[in-house]
Amino acid sequence: MGVKLLVQGSTLTAFIEGDIDHHSAKETREAIDYYIEKNTPKLLQLDFSGVPFMDSSGIGLIMGRFKLINSFKGKLKVINVPKNLERMIKLSGLSALGIFEKEDVKINARNSK
Repeated sequence: MGVKLLVQGSTLTAFIEGDIDHHSAKETREAIDYYIEKNTPKLLQLDFSGVPFMDSSGIGLIMGRFKLINSFKGKLKVINVPKNLERMIKLSGLSALGIFEKEDVKINARNSK
């Protein structure tokens, strides 16, 4: 797993690649957090298009970045979430935070039981 960071103005986009599990999430967390703490972007986008699998560490990765960027008065958007990861996100309750690019993730989370 790895992460590529792209800065455009006050937006940081983190392109996450590979599986996210307990062992691989640390490197990604550290890279993103380092940039946020040094440069305080107004918007952090986590791009999941390159993530074929994640366990609960992926949920922790999202939640931790949400808390960190909010502490700097910034916003988080999670974009390009593959279909196979949407169910885990819905079950986690993260979709209620309004951080996902696709509104149907939020709507479907309310309707799923």
